Amino acid sequence: SRELFIRHALVQGDWRTHHAFFHANRALLADVEEIEHRVRRRDILVDDETLVDFYDQRIPADVVSSRHFDVWWKKTRRNAPDLLTFDVALLVRDDAAVATSIEQPDMWRQGDLELLLSYQFEPGTAADGVTVHVPLAVLNRLSSNGFDWQVPGFRHELATELLRSLPKVVRRALVPAPDTAAAALESLASLSDADRASVPLTEALAREVYVARGVQVPLDAFDQSKVPDHLQMTFRIEDAAGLVVGEGKDLEALREKLAPRVRHTVAAAAAEVERTGLIDWSFGALPATFSREVEGRTIAGFPALVDEGATVSLRVLGSAAEAQTHTRTGVRRLLALTIPSPIKGVVARLDNPTKLALGHNPHGSVPALLDDCVTAALDALMTRTGRAPGDQAAFRRLRDAVRSDMPETTYDVVQRTARVLTLSHDVTLRVSGAASPAVLPAWLDVRAQLARLVHPGFVTAAGAERLPDLARYLTATQRRLDALDISAGRDAGLWARVQRVETEHASWLAALPVRLRDHAVVRDVGWMLEELRVSLFAQQLGTPTPISEKRIYTAMDNIDADPTKV
Repeated sequence: SRELFIRHALVQGDWRTHHAFFHANRALLADVEEIEHRVRRRDILVDDETLVDFYDQRIPADVVSSRHFDVWWKKTRRNAPDLLTFDVALLVRDDAAVATSIEQPDMWRQGDLELLLSYQFEPGTAADGVTVHVPLAVLNRLSSNGFDWQVPGFRHELATELLRSLPKVVRRALVPAPDTAAAALESLASLSDADRASVPLTEALAREVYVARGVQVPLDAFDQSKVPDHLQMTFRIEDAAGLVVGEGKDLEALREKLAPRVRHTVAAAAAEVERTGLIDWSFGALPATFSREVEGRTIAGFPALVDEGATVSLRVLGSAAEAQTHTRTGVRRLLALTIPSPIKGVVARLDNPTKLALGHNPHGSVPALLDDCVTAALDALMTRTGRAPGDQAAFRRLRDAVRSDMPETTYDVVQRTARVLTLSHDVTLRVSGAASPAVLPAWLDVRAQLARLVHPGFVTAAGAERLPDLARYLTATQRRLDALDISAGRDAGLWARVQRVETEHASWLAALPVRLRDHAVVRDVGWMLEELRVSLFAQQLGTPTPISEKRIYTAMDNIDADPTKV
Protein backbone atom coordinates (compact mmCIF):
# COMPACT_ATOMS: atom_id res chain seq x y z
CA SER A 1 0.00 0.00 0.00
CA ARG A 2 2.81 2.38 0.83
CA GLU A 3 4.55 1.77 -2.49
CA LEU A 4 1.31 2.26 -4.42
CA PHE A 5 0.62 5.51 -2.56
CA ILE A 6 4.09 6.91 -3.26
CA ARG A 7 4.20 5.82 -6.88
CA HIS A 8 0.67 6.72 -8.02
CA ALA A 9 -0.29 9.62 -5.75
CA LEU A 10 2.98 11.44 -5.12
CA VAL A 11 5.04 10.61 -8.22
CA GLN A 12 2.43 10.19 -10.96
CA GLY A 13 0.17 12.88 -9.50
CA ASP A 14 -3.01 10.79 -9.27
CA TRP A 15 -4.11 12.61 -6.15
CA ARG A 16 -6.39 15.50 -5.24
CA THR A 17 -4.90 17.38 -2.36
CA HIS A 18 -4.34 20.91 -1.07
CA HIS A 19 -0.75 20.36 0.07
CA ALA A 20 1.47 23.17 -1.26
CA PHE A 21 4.58 21.01 -1.76
CA PHE A 22 2.66 18.65 -4.05
CA HIS A 23 1.48 21.43 -6.36
CA ALA A 24 4.91 23.09 -6.34
CA ASN A 25 6.48 19.78 -7.33
CA ARG A 26 4.01 19.23 -10.16
CA ALA A 27 4.74 22.75 -11.47
CA LEU A 28 8.50 22.17 -11.37
CA LEU A 29 8.09 18.87 -13.21
CA ALA A 30 6.12 20.70 -15.90
CA ASP A 31 8.90 23.28 -16.17
CA VAL A 32 11.55 20.62 -16.73
CA GLU A 33 9.32 18.86 -19.28
CA GLU A 34 9.04 22.22 -21.04
CA ILE A 35 12.84 22.36 -21.18
CA GLU A 36 12.81 18.97 -22.91
CA HIS A 37 10.40 20.35 -25.49
CA ARG A 38 12.60 23.38 -26.03
CA VAL A 39 15.86 21.53 -26.56
CA ARG A 40 14.13 18.53 -28.22
CA ARG A 41 15.56 15.90 -25.86
CA ARG A 42 13.94 13.19 -23.74
CA ASP A 43 16.87 12.61 -21.39
CA ILE A 44 16.75 15.70 -19.19
CA LEU A 45 14.05 14.78 -16.66
CA VAL A 46 14.98 11.97 -14.27
CA ASP A 47 12.86 8.82 -14.32
CA ASP A 48 10.07 7.92 -11.90
CA GLU A 49 12.32 5.67 -9.83
CA THR A 50 14.42 8.65 -8.77
CA LEU A 51 11.30 10.40 -7.50
CA VAL A 52 10.05 7.25 -5.76
CA ASP A 53 13.41 6.99 -3.95
CA PHE A 54 13.17 10.67 -2.97
CA TYR A 55 9.83 10.16 -1.22
CA ASP A 56 10.74 6.71 0.14
CA GLN A 57 13.74 8.14 2.00
CA ARG A 58 11.70 10.92 3.62
CA ILE A 59 8.34 9.37 4.43
CA PRO A 60 8.07 7.00 7.45
CA ALA A 61 7.34 3.31 6.88
CA ASP A 62 3.95 3.49 8.63
CA VAL A 63 2.58 6.08 6.14
CA VAL A 64 0.67 3.80 3.76
CA SER A 65 -2.24 5.96 2.52
CA SER A 66 -3.31 9.54 1.99
CA ARG A 67 -5.03 9.59 5.38
CA HIS A 68 -1.88 8.42 7.14
CA PHE A 69 0.13 10.93 5.13
CA ASP A 70 -2.12 13.89 6.09
CA VAL A 71 -1.77 13.10 9.81
CA TRP A 72 2.02 12.74 9.56
CA TRP A 73 2.59 15.77 7.34
CA LYS A 74 0.46 18.07 9.52
CA LYS A 75 3.04 17.67 12.31
CA THR A 76 6.19 17.33 10.22
CA ARG A 77 5.76 20.43 8.02
CA ARG A 78 5.96 22.71 11.06
CA ASN A 79 9.64 21.91 11.54
CA ALA A 80 10.56 20.85 7.99
CA PRO A 81 8.28 22.64 5.48
CA ASP A 82 10.65 21.95 2.55
CA LEU A 83 11.28 18.29 3.33
CA LEU A 84 9.26 17.03 0.36
CA THR A 85 9.83 19.90 -2.07
CA PHE A 86 11.75 19.13 -5.27
CA ASP A 87 14.57 21.28 -6.59
CA VAL A 88 15.93 21.51 -10.14
CA ALA A 89 19.09 19.63 -9.21
CA LEU A 90 17.01 16.59 -8.27
CA LEU A 91 14.94 16.59 -11.48
CA VAL A 92 17.62 17.29 -14.08
CA ARG A 93 20.15 14.62 -15.00
CA ASP A 94 23.72 15.59 -14.21
CA ASP A 95 24.85 15.63 -17.86
CA ALA A 96 21.74 17.27 -19.30
CA ALA A 97 21.97 20.71 -20.95
CA VAL A 98 19.31 23.15 -19.80
CA ALA A 99 17.77 25.59 -22.27
CA THR A 100 18.45 29.25 -21.61
CA SER A 101 16.10 32.16 -22.08
CA ILE A 102 18.41 33.44 -24.83
CA GLU A 103 18.54 30.27 -26.90
CA GLN A 104 14.86 29.33 -26.48
CA PRO A 105 13.10 32.55 -25.44
CA ASP A 106 9.56 32.80 -24.07
CA MET A 107 8.63 35.78 -26.23
CA TRP A 108 9.10 36.91 -29.83
CA ARG A 109 9.40 40.66 -30.25
CA GLN A 110 8.59 42.57 -33.42
CA GLY A 111 8.32 46.32 -33.05
CA ASP A 112 5.99 46.96 -30.12
CA LEU A 113 4.48 43.47 -30.37
CA GLU A 114 5.41 40.77 -27.86
CA LEU A 115 4.18 37.31 -28.81
CA LEU A 116 4.25 34.24 -26.60
CA LEU A 117 6.32 31.28 -27.81
CA SER A 118 5.70 27.66 -26.88
CA TYR A 119 7.72 24.54 -27.67
CA GLN A 120 6.56 21.07 -28.63
CA PHE A 121 8.76 18.00 -29.06
CA GLU A 122 6.36 15.66 -30.81
CA PRO A 123 7.74 14.63 -34.21
CA GLY A 124 5.06 13.99 -36.79
CA THR A 125 2.54 16.41 -35.32
CA ALA A 126 1.55 19.61 -37.10
CA ALA A 127 2.89 21.94 -34.39
CA ASP A 128 6.17 20.11 -33.72
CA GLY A 129 8.83 22.74 -32.95
CA VAL A 130 8.25 26.39 -32.05
CA THR A 131 4.77 27.91 -32.03
CA VAL A 132 4.13 31.65 -32.11
CA HIS A 133 0.87 32.60 -30.41
CA VAL A 134 -0.68 35.51 -32.31
CA PRO A 135 -3.75 37.36 -31.01
CA LEU A 136 -6.24 37.83 -33.85
CA ALA A 137 -6.45 41.53 -33.03
CA VAL A 138 -2.79 42.13 -34.01
CA LEU A 139 -2.52 39.73 -36.96
CA ASN A 140 -2.73 42.59 -39.46
CA ARG A 141 0.24 44.30 -37.78
CA LEU A 142 2.51 41.28 -37.84
CA SER A 143 5.05 40.87 -40.63
CA SER A 144 6.41 37.49 -41.71
CA ASN A 145 9.89 39.04 -42.00
CA GLY A 146 12.40 37.63 -39.54
CA PHE A 147 10.60 34.43 -38.59
CA ASP A 148 12.63 32.48 -41.15
CA TRP A 149 15.66 32.94 -38.83
CA GLN A 150 14.02 30.86 -36.07
CA VAL A 151 14.92 31.19 -32.38
CA PRO A 152 18.67 31.15 -31.65
CA GLY A 153 18.59 27.62 -30.21
CA PHE A 154 17.41 26.12 -33.52
CA ARG A 155 19.26 28.46 -35.88
CA HIS A 156 22.37 26.33 -36.35
CA GLU A 157 20.34 23.22 -37.14
CA LEU A 158 18.19 25.23 -39.56
CA ALA A 159 21.20 26.72 -41.35
CA THR A 160 22.76 23.25 -41.60
CA GLU A 161 19.63 21.76 -43.14
CA LEU A 162 19.37 24.65 -45.60
CA LEU A 163 22.94 24.01 -46.76
CA ARG A 164 22.17 20.30 -47.07
CA SER A 165 19.17 21.14 -49.25
CA LEU A 166 21.43 22.63 -51.95
CA PRO A 167 22.10 20.75 -55.18
CA LYS A 168 24.95 18.25 -54.89
CA VAL A 169 27.28 20.23 -57.14
CA VAL A 170 27.07 23.19 -54.72
CA ARG A 171 26.67 21.21 -51.51
CA ARG A 172 29.86 19.18 -51.82
CA ALA A 173 31.91 22.40 -51.84
CA LEU A 174 30.48 23.31 -48.42
CA VAL A 175 31.07 20.13 -46.42
CA PRO A 176 30.92 19.58 -43.55
CA ALA A 177 27.63 21.47 -43.54
CA PRO A 178 27.45 21.93 -39.72
CA ASP A 179 30.87 23.61 -39.66
CA THR A 180 30.02 25.84 -42.62
CA ALA A 181 26.73 26.81 -40.99
CA ALA A 182 28.43 27.56 -37.66
CA ALA A 183 31.05 29.78 -39.32
CA ALA A 184 28.40 31.68 -41.28
CA LEU A 185 26.23 32.23 -38.21
CA GLU A 186 29.22 33.41 -36.21
CA SER A 187 29.80 36.11 -38.82
CA LEU A 188 26.11 37.02 -38.68
CA ALA A 189 25.92 37.09 -34.87
CA SER A 190 26.13 40.88 -34.72
CA LEU A 191 22.97 41.39 -36.78
CA SER A 192 20.12 43.11 -34.94
CA ASP A 193 16.49 42.00 -34.98
CA ALA A 194 15.83 44.74 -37.53
CA ASP A 195 18.63 43.44 -39.74
CA ARG A 196 17.25 39.90 -39.63
CA ALA A 197 13.78 41.20 -40.47
CA SER A 198 15.12 42.89 -43.60
CA VAL A 199 17.38 40.09 -44.90
CA PRO A 200 16.13 36.50 -45.38
CA LEU A 201 18.30 33.84 -43.74
CA THR A 202 18.97 32.17 -47.11
CA GLU A 203 20.27 35.42 -48.57
CA ALA A 204 22.51 36.02 -45.55
CA LEU A 205 23.85 32.45 -45.71
CA ALA A 206 24.55 32.72 -49.43
CA ARG A 207 26.47 35.95 -48.88
CA GLU A 208 28.58 34.54 -46.04
CA VAL A 209 29.32 31.33 -47.94
CA TYR A 210 30.55 33.36 -50.90
CA VAL A 211 32.80 35.50 -48.67
CA ALA A 212 34.25 32.54 -46.76
CA ARG A 213 34.42 29.85 -49.45
CA GLY A 214 34.07 31.73 -52.74
CA VAL A 215 31.07 29.53 -53.60
CA GLN A 216 28.25 31.26 -55.47
CA VAL A 217 24.87 30.01 -54.17
CA PRO A 218 21.78 31.11 -56.16
CA LEU A 219 18.94 32.03 -53.79
CA ASP A 220 16.55 29.69 -55.57
CA ALA A 221 18.95 26.77 -55.00
CA PHE A 222 17.83 26.36 -51.38
CA ASP A 223 15.08 23.74 -51.22
CA GLN A 224 12.80 24.65 -48.32
CA SER A 225 10.80 21.43 -48.79
CA LYS A 226 13.81 19.47 -47.52
CA VAL A 227 13.97 21.39 -44.23
CA PRO A 228 12.39 19.38 -41.36
CA ASP A 229 8.99 20.69 -40.25
CA HIS A 230 10.09 21.36 -36.68
CA LEU A 231 12.53 24.00 -37.97
CA GLN A 232 9.69 25.99 -39.54
CA MET A 233 7.70 28.05 -37.08
CA THR A 234 4.02 27.36 -36.50
CA PHE A 235 1.68 30.33 -36.19
CA ARG A 236 -1.32 29.82 -33.91
CA ILE A 237 -3.92 32.59 -34.22
CA GLU A 238 -6.13 33.00 -31.16
CA ASP A 239 -9.22 35.14 -30.61
CA ALA A 240 -9.94 37.27 -27.53
CA ALA A 241 -11.26 34.21 -25.67
CA GLY A 242 -8.08 32.27 -26.37
CA LEU A 243 -9.71 29.95 -28.89
CA VAL A 244 -7.59 28.89 -31.87
CA VAL A 245 -9.07 30.31 -35.09
CA GLY A 246 -6.22 29.37 -37.42
CA GLU A 247 -2.89 27.53 -37.36
CA GLY A 248 -0.18 26.72 -39.86
CA LYS A 249 3.34 27.36 -41.12
CA ASP A 250 2.38 30.04 -43.66
CA LEU A 251 1.65 33.36 -41.98
CA GLU A 252 0.60 35.05 -45.21
CA ALA A 253 -1.92 32.29 -45.97
CA LEU A 254 -3.36 32.62 -42.47
CA ARG A 255 -3.59 36.37 -42.88
CA GLU A 256 -5.57 35.96 -46.10
CA LYS A 257 -7.83 33.30 -44.63
CA LEU A 258 -8.59 35.31 -41.50
CA ALA A 259 -8.75 38.73 -43.18
CA PRO A 260 -12.57 38.97 -42.78
CA ARG A 261 -12.31 38.25 -39.05
CA VAL A 262 -9.46 40.74 -38.65
CA ARG A 263 -11.46 43.32 -40.57
CA HIS A 264 -14.44 42.71 -38.29
CA THR A 265 -12.25 43.11 -35.20
CA VAL A 266 -10.75 46.35 -36.48
CA ALA A 267 -14.12 47.69 -37.63
CA ALA A 268 -15.65 47.01 -34.21
CA ALA A 269 -12.92 49.08 -32.57
CA ALA A 270 -13.35 51.86 -35.14
CA ALA A 271 -17.14 51.92 -35.35
CA GLU A 272 -17.44 55.52 -34.22
CA VAL A 273 -15.18 56.87 -36.99
CA GLU A 274 -16.69 54.92 -39.90
CA ARG A 275 -19.30 56.52 -42.20
CA THR A 276 -21.49 55.39 -45.09
CA GLY A 277 -23.52 57.00 -47.87
CA LEU A 278 -20.93 59.62 -48.84
CA ILE A 279 -21.41 61.39 -52.18
CA ASP A 280 -18.72 64.05 -51.68
CA TRP A 281 -15.66 64.62 -49.50
CA SER A 282 -17.76 65.98 -46.63
CA PHE A 283 -15.45 64.89 -43.82
CA GLY A 284 -12.05 65.99 -42.55
CA ALA A 285 -8.65 64.49 -43.21
CA LEU A 286 -8.14 60.81 -44.03
CA PRO A 287 -5.41 59.70 -41.60
CA ALA A 288 -2.87 57.09 -42.65
CA THR A 289 -3.49 54.92 -39.58
CA PHE A 290 -5.99 54.35 -36.80
CA SER A 291 -5.26 52.78 -33.42
CA ARG A 292 -7.15 52.14 -30.21
CA GLU A 293 -6.41 50.29 -26.98
CA VAL A 294 -8.85 47.44 -26.41
CA GLU A 295 -8.42 45.14 -23.42
CA GLY A 296 -4.75 45.98 -23.09
CA ARG A 297 -3.88 45.49 -26.77
CA THR A 298 -3.39 48.08 -29.48
CA ILE A 299 -5.75 47.40 -32.37
CA ALA A 300 -4.49 49.20 -35.45
CA GLY A 301 -6.16 49.72 -38.80
CA PHE A 302 -5.96 51.80 -41.93
CA PRO A 303 -8.73 54.25 -42.87
CA ALA A 304 -9.91 53.96 -46.46
CA LEU A 305 -12.59 55.22 -48.85
CA VAL A 306 -14.53 52.25 -50.19
CA ASP A 307 -16.50 52.38 -53.43
CA GLU A 308 -20.04 51.08 -52.83
CA GLY A 309 -21.45 51.86 -56.27
CA ALA A 310 -23.84 54.78 -55.82
CA THR A 311 -21.98 56.06 -52.76
CA VAL A 312 -18.68 55.81 -50.88
CA SER A 313 -18.05 54.72 -47.30
CA LEU A 314 -15.28 55.60 -44.86
CA ARG A 315 -14.05 52.39 -43.28
CA VAL A 316 -11.04 51.21 -41.28
CA LEU A 317 -9.42 48.19 -42.96
CA GLY A 318 -6.93 45.59 -41.80
CA SER A 319 -3.93 46.32 -44.00
CA ALA A 320 -2.23 49.31 -45.57
CA ALA A 321 -2.21 47.68 -49.01
CA GLU A 322 -5.93 46.97 -48.84
CA ALA A 323 -6.65 50.52 -47.69
CA GLN A 324 -4.53 52.00 -50.49
CA THR A 325 -6.29 49.94 -53.16
CA HIS A 326 -9.77 50.76 -51.89
CA THR A 327 -9.03 54.45 -51.38
CA ARG A 328 -8.00 54.83 -54.99
CA THR A 329 -11.28 53.37 -56.24
CA GLY A 330 -13.18 55.28 -53.56
CA VAL A 331 -11.69 58.60 -54.65
CA ARG A 332 -12.46 57.67 -58.25
CA ARG A 333 -16.10 57.11 -57.32
CA LEU A 334 -16.27 60.47 -55.54
CA LEU A 335 -14.88 62.14 -58.66
CA ALA A 336 -17.49 60.44 -60.81
CA LEU A 337 -20.21 61.60 -58.40
CA THR A 338 -19.02 65.23 -58.30
CA ILE A 339 -17.97 65.82 -61.94
CA PRO A 340 -20.54 66.15 -64.76
CA SER A 341 -20.48 63.15 -67.09
CA PRO A 342 -18.65 63.87 -70.38
CA ILE A 343 -20.46 61.09 -72.26
CA LYS A 344 -23.01 63.22 -74.09
CA GLY A 345 -20.37 65.54 -75.54
CA VAL A 346 -18.05 62.63 -76.41
CA VAL A 347 -20.74 60.67 -78.26
CA ALA A 348 -21.67 63.78 -80.27
CA ARG A 349 -18.12 63.90 -81.66
CA LEU A 350 -17.96 60.25 -82.76
CA ASP A 351 -18.29 59.26 -86.41
CA ASN A 352 -20.54 56.41 -87.51
CA PRO A 353 -17.79 53.76 -87.96
CA THR A 354 -16.66 54.39 -84.40
CA LYS A 355 -20.20 54.16 -83.06
CA LEU A 356 -20.65 50.91 -84.98
CA ALA A 357 -17.42 49.51 -83.49
CA LEU A 358 -18.61 50.36 -79.97
CA GLY A 359 -21.61 48.14 -80.55
CA HIS A 360 -19.36 45.07 -80.78
CA ASN A 361 -18.63 45.09 -77.05
CA PRO A 362 -18.75 42.36 -74.41
CA HIS A 363 -20.42 44.62 -71.83
CA GLY A 364 -23.98 43.98 -73.01
CA SER A 365 -24.70 47.59 -73.95
CA VAL A 366 -22.99 50.70 -75.26
CA PRO A 367 -23.80 52.74 -72.09
CA ALA A 368 -22.07 50.08 -69.97
CA LEU A 369 -19.02 50.25 -72.27
CA LEU A 370 -18.95 54.05 -72.09
CA ASP A 371 -19.09 53.92 -68.28
CA ASP A 372 -16.06 51.63 -68.46
CA CYS A 373 -14.30 54.22 -70.66
CA VAL A 374 -15.13 57.02 -68.21
CA THR A 375 -13.69 55.01 -65.33
CA ALA A 376 -10.51 54.33 -67.30
CA ALA A 377 -10.25 58.05 -68.12
CA LEU A 378 -10.59 58.93 -64.42
CA ASP A 379 -7.83 56.42 -63.59
CA ALA A 380 -5.55 57.96 -66.20
CA LEU A 381 -6.10 61.49 -64.90
CA MET A 382 -5.64 60.42 -61.27
CA THR A 383 -2.35 58.74 -62.18
CA ARG A 384 -1.06 61.99 -63.66
CA THR A 385 -1.76 63.85 -60.42
CA GLY A 386 0.13 61.46 -58.15
CA ARG A 387 -1.04 60.00 -54.85
CA ALA A 388 -4.63 60.02 -53.58
CA PRO A 389 -5.76 63.13 -51.67
CA GLY A 390 -5.66 63.06 -47.89
CA ASP A 391 -8.11 65.84 -47.05
CA GLN A 392 -10.99 67.86 -48.49
CA ALA A 393 -8.84 70.64 -49.90
CA ALA A 394 -6.60 68.21 -51.77
CA PHE A 395 -9.64 66.38 -53.14
CA ARG A 396 -11.12 69.61 -54.47
CA ARG A 397 -7.87 70.49 -56.21
CA LEU A 398 -7.84 67.05 -57.79
CA ARG A 399 -11.50 67.35 -58.81
CA ASP A 400 -10.93 70.71 -60.50
CA ALA A 401 -7.89 69.39 -62.39
CA VAL A 402 -9.72 66.27 -63.54
CA ARG A 403 -12.86 68.15 -64.54
CA SER A 404 -11.01 70.34 -67.05
CA ASP A 405 -9.31 67.38 -68.81
CA MET A 406 -12.10 64.85 -68.50
CA PRO A 407 -13.92 65.40 -71.83
CA GLU A 408 -10.80 65.16 -74.02
CA THR A 409 -9.31 62.24 -72.09
CA THR A 410 -12.59 60.29 -72.27
CA TYR A 411 -12.85 60.96 -76.01
CA ASP A 412 -9.31 59.62 -76.51
CA VAL A 413 -10.10 56.50 -74.46
CA VAL A 414 -13.26 55.84 -76.47
CA GLN A 415 -11.36 56.15 -79.75
CA ARG A 416 -8.70 53.70 -78.59
CA THR A 417 -11.38 51.34 -77.32
CA ALA A 418 -13.17 51.43 -80.65
CA ARG A 419 -9.94 50.39 -82.38
CA VAL A 420 -9.58 47.42 -79.99
CA LEU A 421 -13.20 46.39 -80.53
CA THR A 422 -12.86 46.58 -84.31
CA LEU A 423 -9.90 44.21 -84.24
CA SER A 424 -11.55 41.98 -81.67
CA HIS A 425 -14.69 41.68 -83.80
CA ASP A 426 -12.65 40.74 -86.84
CA VAL A 427 -10.70 38.06 -84.95
CA THR A 428 -13.90 36.73 -83.41
CA LEU A 429 -15.49 36.27 -86.82
CA ARG A 430 -12.40 34.50 -88.15
CA VAL A 431 -12.39 31.86 -85.38
CA SER A 432 -16.15 31.31 -85.31
CA GLY A 433 -17.92 28.31 -86.71
CA ALA A 434 -16.44 24.91 -87.49
CA ALA A 435 -12.69 24.37 -87.80
CA SER A 436 -10.62 21.64 -89.39
CA PRO A 437 -8.63 19.38 -87.01
CA ALA A 438 -5.41 21.01 -88.23
CA VAL A 439 -6.33 24.53 -87.10
CA LEU A 440 -8.72 23.76 -84.22
CA PRO A 441 -6.05 23.96 -81.45
CA ALA A 442 -4.95 27.40 -82.66
CA TRP A 443 -8.56 28.59 -82.91
CA LEU A 444 -9.29 27.45 -79.36
CA ASP A 445 -6.18 29.24 -78.13
CA VAL A 446 -7.18 32.45 -79.91
CA ARG A 447 -10.67 32.30 -78.41
CA ALA A 448 -9.14 31.95 -74.93
CA GLN A 449 -6.85 34.91 -75.67
CA LEU A 450 -9.83 37.03 -76.74
CA ALA A 451 -11.61 36.18 -73.50
CA ARG A 452 -8.60 37.37 -71.52
CA LEU A 453 -8.11 40.60 -73.43
CA VAL A 454 -11.64 41.77 -74.22
CA HIS A 455 -14.23 41.19 -71.52
CA PRO A 456 -16.71 43.27 -69.50
CA GLY A 457 -14.63 45.97 -67.78
CA PHE A 458 -11.55 45.40 -69.95
CA VAL A 459 -10.99 49.12 -70.60
CA THR A 460 -10.47 49.91 -66.92
CA ALA A 461 -8.69 46.61 -66.26
CA ALA A 462 -6.12 47.27 -69.01
CA GLY A 463 -5.93 51.02 -68.44
CA ALA A 464 -6.02 53.83 -70.97
CA GLU A 465 -2.26 53.71 -71.61
CA ARG A 466 -2.30 50.02 -72.51
CA LEU A 467 -5.19 50.12 -75.00
CA PRO A 468 -2.78 50.60 -77.94
CA ASP A 469 -0.95 47.49 -76.74
CA LEU A 470 -4.22 45.54 -76.81
CA ALA A 471 -4.68 46.66 -80.40
CA ARG A 472 -1.15 45.46 -81.19
CA TYR A 473 -1.79 42.09 -79.53
CA LEU A 474 -4.95 41.63 -81.61
CA THR A 475 -3.15 42.69 -84.77
CA ALA A 476 -0.51 40.05 -83.99
CA THR A 477 -3.32 37.52 -83.64
CA GLN A 478 -4.60 38.50 -87.08
CA ARG A 479 -1.12 37.91 -88.49
CA ARG A 480 -1.04 34.54 -86.74
CA LEU A 481 -4.32 33.53 -88.34
CA ASP A 482 -3.01 34.65 -91.75
CA ALA A 483 0.05 32.43 -91.33
CA LEU A 484 -2.05 29.58 -89.96
CA ASP A 485 -3.69 29.14 -93.34
CA ILE A 486 -0.22 28.59 -94.83
CA SER A 487 1.46 26.41 -92.18
CA ALA A 488 -0.47 24.91 -89.27
CA GLY A 489 2.62 22.90 -88.32
CA ARG A 490 4.76 25.97 -87.70
CA ASP A 491 1.98 27.51 -85.60
CA ALA A 492 1.78 24.36 -83.48
CA GLY A 493 5.49 24.59 -82.67
CA LEU A 494 5.27 28.25 -81.68
CA TRP A 495 2.12 27.70 -79.67
CA ALA A 496 3.78 24.85 -77.75
CA ARG A 497 6.44 27.33 -76.58
CA VAL A 498 3.78 29.79 -75.45
CA GLN A 499 1.77 27.05 -73.76
CA ARG A 500 4.73 25.90 -71.65
CA VAL A 501 5.27 29.41 -70.30
CA GLU A 502 1.57 30.03 -69.76
CA THR A 503 1.20 26.77 -67.84
CA GLU A 504 4.12 27.70 -65.61
CA HIS A 505 2.69 31.19 -65.16
CA ALA A 506 -0.73 29.84 -64.15
CA SER A 507 0.83 27.58 -61.50
CA TRP A 508 3.02 30.40 -60.25
CA LEU A 509 0.09 32.82 -60.03
CA ALA A 510 -2.04 30.31 -58.13
CA ALA A 511 0.74 29.86 -55.57
CA LEU A 512 1.09 33.60 -54.93
CA PRO A 513 -0.68 35.14 -51.93
CA VAL A 514 -4.05 36.54 -53.06
CA ARG A 515 -3.08 40.04 -51.96
CA LEU A 516 -0.22 40.06 -54.49
CA ARG A 517 -2.01 38.74 -57.56
CA ASP A 518 -3.48 42.07 -58.59
CA HIS A 519 -0.31 44.06 -57.95
CA ALA A 520 1.01 45.97 -60.96
CA VAL A 521 4.33 44.10 -60.96
CA VAL A 522 2.53 40.75 -61.01
CA ARG A 523 0.12 41.88 -63.74
CA ASP A 524 3.09 42.99 -65.82
CA VAL A 525 4.24 39.37 -65.98
CA GLY A 526 0.89 38.54 -67.60
CA TRP A 527 1.41 41.28 -70.17
CA MET A 528 4.85 39.83 -70.89
CA LEU A 529 3.09 36.68 -72.07
CA GLU A 530 1.17 38.73 -74.62
CA GLU A 531 4.41 40.36 -75.75
CA LEU A 532 5.90 36.88 -76.17
CA ARG A 533 3.02 36.03 -78.52
CA VAL A 534 3.79 39.13 -80.57
CA SER A 535 7.47 38.20 -80.82
CA LEU A 536 6.63 34.67 -81.97
CA PHE A 537 3.60 35.11 -84.20
CA ALA A 538 4.14 38.64 -85.58
CA GLN A 539 7.75 39.59 -85.00
CA GLN A 540 7.52 42.43 -87.54
CA LEU A 541 5.21 44.36 -85.19
CA GLY A 542 7.97 44.62 -82.59
CA THR A 543 7.81 44.78 -78.77
CA PRO A 544 8.65 47.77 -76.54
CA THR A 545 11.43 45.80 -74.80
CA PRO A 546 13.23 42.53 -75.56
CA ILE A 547 11.14 39.51 -74.59
CA SER A 548 11.78 35.77 -74.27
CA GLU A 549 10.67 32.78 -72.24
CA LYS A 550 13.75 33.17 -70.05
CA ARG A 551 12.92 36.79 -69.24
CA ILE A 552 9.43 35.78 -68.14
CA TYR A 553 10.77 33.01 -65.89
CA THR A 554 13.28 35.45 -64.43
CA ALA A 555 10.54 37.98 -63.68
CA MET A 556 8.56 35.33 -61.80
CA ASP A 557 11.67 34.15 -59.93
CA ASN A 558 12.49 37.71 -58.86
CA ILE A 559 9.05 38.13 -57.32
CA ASP A 560 9.35 34.76 -55.58
CA ALA A 561 12.77 35.68 -54.22
CA ASP A 562 11.44 38.77 -52.44
CA PRO A 563 7.63 39.15 -52.37
CA THR A 564 7.98 42.04 -49.90
CA LYS A 565 9.18 44.26 -52.76
CA VAL A 566 5.99 43.73 -54.74
